[in-house]
Amino acid sequence: MTLDETRPGQAFTVLSIADEMARLQAIRFGIAEGARAICQTVLPGGPVVVRKGKQEMALGRSLAHRIQVQPVEG
Repeated sequence: MTLDETRPGQAFTVLSIADEMARLQAIRFGIAEGARAICQTVLPGGPVVVRKGKQEMALGRSLAHRIQVQPVEG
């Protein structure tokens, strides 16, 4: 599944990032392969708000669509 398909409150681990440009953008937010985070909010037609540690960030929908994630239980 991709990051833009996650639901609020869902924890996930980043599996892969589609291309080099997306990878660079994600790294600026502190998101890389293996990172764990929680989806805070998915705004309709807008960004996906993610919390990693104490930091919250809004990732654009097109970037979120290029990030493959795996849901984490608990």
